[in-house]
Amino acid sequence: MSDSDEIIHEGKFLSYRRTEGGWEYVSRSNAKACVAVLALTDDKRFILVEQFRPPVGRNVIELPAGLAGDIPLQEEEPLVVAAKRELKEETGYVAKNWTSLMAGVSSAGLTDEKSTIFYATGLTKMTEGGGVAGENITVHYVHQGDVNNWCRDRIAEGKDVDFKIFAAIQLARSLSQSTEGRLWY
Repeated sequence: MSDSDEIIHEGKFLSYRRTEGGWEYVSRSNAKACVAVLALTDDKRFILVEQFRPPVGRNVIELPAGLAGDIPLQEEEPLVVAAKRELKEETGYVAKNWTSLMAGVSSAGLTDEKSTIFYATGLTKMTEGGGVAGENITVHYVHQGDVNNWCRDRIAEGKDVDFKIFAAIQLARSLSQSTEGRLWY
């Protein structure tokens, strides 16, 4: 995003913009970034969430996720703080251990939005979760060895699955493999 990009339309949450070269894209006007959380329970189950997403017109299976810097007077909220808040709001869990896995763009041809994926372990259930007012989030617990089949079954039911789930699992796996590898040196 450039300061010289033309604002074609400004909504409550998004700005529709055009570059000098004519490329059109959307930008969040109410947040600085997105966060997502790959949360793993002590018994090796990933915590995934499901909610209806109007742009695709169906329920989507996702990592617990949300915006950073979208709360008034907390625009400079650290990403890990936003991730902790979103995990608790959506799933009811708090985590003892947090690792940033990767930050990247989600759809570079459509938006300038960046997402950071965190890995959370050492979980403790504190509340029921389910999201905040207006959200109707269902929490799912999926054993780490069954994620692919479980997600295929959800697709067969007519739901969508966010591919960031698989990216996060691969990133967490490579993190643990690199840590284990260092033990041999």
